[in-house]
Amino acid sequence: MLLLSAITHRSYLNEDGRHPVPHNERLEFLGDAVLELVTKEHLYLHHHGSEGEMTNLVMLVVNREHLGEVAKKLGLEQFILLSRSEAKNTGRARLVILSCCLEAVIGAVYFDRGYSACQKLISRTVLVELPKLIKKQSEYDSKGQLQNLVQEHLGVTPTYRIVNESGPDHIKNFKAGVYAGELELGRSPKLVPSKKRG
Repeated sequence: MLLLSAITHRSYLNEDGRHPVPHNERLEFLGDAVLELVTKEHLYLHHHGSEGEMTNLVMLVVNREHLGEVAKKLGLEQFILLSRSEAKNTGRARLVILSCCLEAVIGAVYFDRGYSACQKLISRTVLVELPKLIKKQSEYDSKGQLQNLVQEHLGVTPTYRIVNESGPDHIKNFKAGVYAGELELGRSPKLVPSKKRG
């Protein structure tokens, strides 16, 4: 019954008044706390940054977008009980529903199997993505720092342009340049297979 409650969205109860369990918001509340504790414990044991750095990493892990993507990978989307109108929502709204459902599942696991089972579940599903999240944040921070410097010293927002591409259409490689107006500030050192990475 706990798992059934964990996958029951509030909207579903509006269409099925005889549903045998409550919606998942209380389990989500508990699961959110368990997820944060497991994440903080993991960071305390495996990362040696400052309190501020570890707090930033927690925010990356418990981010709705990240949790929604994890829930998608786990296939939770096909099991969530939603109203017909809510089931039509896509994009950010769906990611929020998915992330809440994942937290509710964590809450259900905590009640049914305890903290140790939650640690294993969270480690194998949520925390396994931590290196990618750190890399992504690092790239974002570098771009943000460049933008701040260029705006401060040159008074313009930097732009990015593809300056070179090679290869057939289905496996093109790109090289990008960063510009302040028409002034080229730099280029990616080599061709890469993604415009975003160039």
